[in-house]
Amino acid sequence: MLESRFRLSPDARRAKSRTIEERLFSLPEFRAASTVLFYASFRSEVETGQMIRRALVDGKKVVLPKVKGKGLALFAIGDFDRDVEPGAWEIPEPLHGTPATIGEIDIVIMPGAVFDEQGNRLGYGGGFYDRLLAGYRGMIVALAFEAQIVPLAPVSAHDVPAKKIVTEKRIIEANLK
Repeated sequence: MLESRFRLSPDARRAKSRTIEERLFSLPEFRAASTVLFYASFRSEVETGQMIRRALVDGKKVVLPKVKGKGLALFAIGDFDRDVEPGAWEIPEPLHGTPATIGEIDIVIMPGAVFDEQGNRLGYGGGFYDRLLAGYRGMIVALAFEAQIVPLAPVSAHDVPAKKIVTEKRIIEANLK
């Protein structure tokens, strides 16, 4: 699945990411959110840099995760270009920011490698988001390219599913069981 994402040309990835951005920003849950936990995209992920900049311009409080040991610390940023730099595994992380907690977050925008229509997610193996979101009851939206959607993603009892998945073709309302 990751190989198909890696094969996307930068222009195709950028265009699909813009379409995903428009779909995300049209969600009532996103529009109503004051505080958004984004991820800063890395390599071939859905590109979030422009989304983060736009959310800040729109007056939203934007929070980004930073790897701390086996967990994620959260920091609200004021300027994506000034406050973010490569961190763990070269993934962009907040360099500057105000500490935040998961309880402050109105909506979580989460990455992943593979998703299914039930909201199940296969991440990158570290379990960082599953630990962070254990017990979180708010809206969780995953961003993915359509090529990352499979009929059934393998899951474990501790995996935290997305409630919605936004691709360049559709918005999937997860059929959580």
